[in-house]
Amino acid sequence: MIGRLAGRVLETTEEEALIDVGGVGWVVRCGARTLSRLPAAGEAVVLRVETQWSESAGPRLYGFLDADDRAAFVLLQSVQGVGPKAALAVLDVLTPAALAEAVARDDKAQVGRASGVGPKLAQRILVELKGKPIGAASFSASGVAAAPAPGPAPVSAAGEAVAALMGLGVAEMQARRLVEQAAAALGPDAAVSDLVRAGLKEMGR
Repeated sequence: MIGRLAGRVLETTEEEALIDVGGVGWVVRCGARTLSRLPAAGEAVVLRVETQWSESAGPRLYGFLDADDRAAFVLLQSVQGVGPKAALAVLDVLTPAALAEAVARDDKAQVGRASGVGPKLAQRILVELKGKPIGAASFSASGVAAAPAPGPAPVSAAGEAVAALMGLGVAEMQARRLVEQAAAALGPDAAVSDLVRAGLKEMGR
């Protein structure tokens, strides 16, 4: 099962992105919010992927820029009547943190803004997700964010950039060297895409 793709954006449609990884183009289904945040065609990207299989369609990849979005996508589908399409629709109108807040406040109207999610399904989502962690923070009934549960340390931008370069066929040692040089020039707050772009520029790509 594929859980992660690091490569270049080739093209996007209203529902999918085509990602080139080592010369192979992967079709990844994405929500509108994710598609709007993807880098431009030709630029590097790292997607968290949820792989699903059906007898009618075979394997299908769903891509997310954030680990919280992927986790919320999986959690939403644990609700009876919520499939991949409805889960993506909910995450198009609510981030995982906003969804957690809506669940804590029993805000059916917020969940019901999602395309294809009627009042009954919105209510079921609220009921079945009550008390479950959604994203990095959960919310109490008062709407106050609770402290996030301890988990693994997030991957650094440099680490993501190294992985993206490796996905483009760059050897690990060279990728690390290029990213270190880029980080030194761009500073500690440089974004993953900027580090990768600088590394590729150094290589003359």
